[in-house]
Amino acid sequence: MTAITDRRTLLSVLATAPLLALPGCASVPGFSLTDAVRELLTLSSQRAFAMLLQPGGFYDSEVARIDLPPQLGGPGATSVISRLLMSNLFKDRLIRQVNSAAEKGAERAAPLVADAIRSISIADAAAIIRGGPTAATDLLERAMGDSLVGAMFPGIEQGLRLADHAIVTEALRIATGINFQGLARDISNRARDAVYHAIGAEEAAIRANPRATGNPLLIGAFALGR
Repeated sequence: MTAITDRRTLLSVLATAPLLALPGCASVPGFSLTDAVRELLTLSSQRAFAMLLQPGGFYDSEVARIDLPPQLGGPGATSVISRLLMSNLFKDRLIRQVNSAAEKGAERAAPLVADAIRSISIADAAAIIRGGPTAATDLLERAMGDSLVGAMFPGIEQGLRLADHAIVTEALRIATGINFQGLARDISNRARDAVYHAIGAEEAAIRANPRATGNPLLIGAFALGR
């Protein structure tokens, strides 16, 4: 199976997989606020990964686009050489390659996130429901720790070696204090943060307008939360 087919299959699963089969919350007897938090995280993550796994998903996203590390002329760059030698065109090609590599990592992260949501311990669901716009995503991030980095690293490392590898090689030649493994690790950390930012943005949107989901559980939970 090709990488393109793999991605299409994963996107299809994310788009069509049913949410946790929970039709309601306090408004429907037998369902709890814990169920609502899991439902919220499931829908938020499905939407986030459906966006991120599209071609250019990271690069085109306002919340998930990954900047270059400072050693390669990104924000906070201290190397005069990197600032001088990397033209805007060169940097744009490199940023596109970095964000494309992040997509490879996200493919590996999506199933891990889904598994974590199913098993996550939710000690105070009411506090999450009444919390800030990304309270559930923050809980998920704390629960998963650095596990996403380890899961994403092999895919990102592969992604950096593919397509436009020459641009990565030239960037590393110019830079100081970074090598290929260091770049892959840095991008893995940035991609992890981008995934949580994307999930958090979807969570905030659901909280702001739960009725748009058409999901009685979420509608009921957040009506109570207000």
